[in-house]
Amino acid sequence: MKAHVSSILLGVRDMDRAKRFYTEGLGWKIQSDFGISVFFESDGASPVGFYSREGLAAQVGTDQEGSGFSGLVLTYVVRSEARVDEIMAEAEKAGATVLKPAGALPWGGYGGTFADPDGYIWSLGYSAQATDQPYAE
Repeated sequence: MKAHVSSILLGVRDMDRAKRFYTEGLGWKIQSDFGISVFFESDGASPVGFYSREGLAAQVGTDQEGSGFSGLVLTYVVRSEARVDEIMAEAEKAGATVLKPAGALPWGGYGGTFADPDGYIWSLGYSAQATDQPYAE
């Protein structure tokens, strides 16, 4: 198995709310909307999609109810501290919960963390220490 993710699927409790958060709030564009699932334009990266939480849990053979930290964090690396601040503000305005406001990070970078309306954690980051980062933009 290669170190590669073909797509990222998020189980959401309210499909319409999730679509509004990511399209109207963060500016994502829908590539395909199949009713039971939605996929967004990925600009060459691993595509992100949504399924109903119940349907996705059934598809992978697990219980849809879980609590606490899942151990999954989605990272988004940008090219400036200012862009981290902009995205944090966009997310909060769209209804995200800021978990850690943007600021200096212990390892020397700059970043912040928010949770989307379904509780998925996004970690935004910038580092001037390397030029080979997996930049999202």
